[in-house]
Amino acid sequence: MVMLLGQYSTGKTTFIKHLLKSTYPGAHIGPEPTTDRFVVITSGPDERSIPGNTIAVQADMPYGGLTAFGSAFLSKFECSQMPHPLLEHITFVDTPGVLSGEKQRTQRSYDFTGVTSWFAAKCDLVLLLFDPHKLDISDEFKRVIGSLRGHDDKIRVVLNKADQVDTQQLMRVYGALLWSLGKVLNTPEVMRVYIGSFNDKPVNEAAIGPIGKELFEREQEDLLSDLKDIPKKACDRRINEFVKRARAAKIHAYIISHLKKEMPAMMGKAKTQQRLIDNLEDEFAKVQKEFHLPPGDFPNVEQFREVLSGYNIDKFEKLKPKMVQAVDDMLAFDIPELLRKFRNPYE
Repeated sequence: MVMLLGQYSTGKTTFIKHLLKSTYPGAHIGPEPTTDRFVVITSGPDERSIPGNTIAVQADMPYGGLTAFGSAFLSKFECSQMPHPLLEHITFVDTPGVLSGEKQRTQRSYDFTGVTSWFAAKCDLVLLLFDPHKLDISDEFKRVIGSLRGHDDKIRVVLNKADQVDTQQLMRVYGALLWSLGKVLNTPEVMRVYIGSFNDKPVNEAAIGPIGKELFEREQEDLLSDLKDIPKKACDRRINEFVKRARAAKIHAYIISHLKKEMPAMMGKAKTQQRLIDNLEDEFAKVQKEFHLPPGDFPNVEQFREVLSGYNIDKFEKLKPKMVQAVDDMLAFDIPELLRKFRNPYE
């Protein structure tokens, strides 16, 4: 699964059409924000659009988890099916253009950042699309990119519509884009940025010259080879996500049992719960020291605090060491054994 993110009119829908070499059901293109919904483009026997509420309850589709975002989101979600050889291997997720300014706070009736985070966990690749005239990263886009934390290896940046500027301007635009991303993505590595014009029109050679045309073609080949590698790596990535979840579940169990242990037996439960929630960073540090856990595996403190405030800590379960041992055994023995049995079907 490949998700495309970007501000409106950066060429997300056109990019998908370019790769499919045809349009898909429900595709709208224009200079204004035209894609107002999340569209999953997948393989099917005939061309049709399926509304969000229907896909979310289909057992053979992996979108049941989206019901948590409510009908406000599901009304802005649909699935486009069409017979296509590429779609048999890759599913595309076209997203609404990220808004800027006041519009971003008033027009979303659902948790946009939460939805992109949900898709990012399921996707194999996340393409961030920019165009040379929209390099500013709005507050909403900053939140969206922030929600991709933990999936840094999946992110690829695409500077689309690059033939709209000449070579000198392109060099400046490229530098400005990396500077903007450096402010948002706190990673020690430099992001890989693909430069090109991913649409069906011939490259504007008058603006970028013959050297630019050759550059665009090579960049496009690199990006396409990245996309071709997805099915080969899908098996490994599933195991990777599964192991990540197992480790997260183990740490969650340690945190929950520690908070339960800190609660008093009789008096002052409400006060103690509030103190624990307020000082959650210190409690995380205690759990980390007690069980010698890596700090990088711990969940986001703010998110954990927000969810925790809706629960009664006194009702939490105590730690069952046997179950933790079972998870450790699975990670140490069962997963490697499974990997030995099953070879990658795409090799």
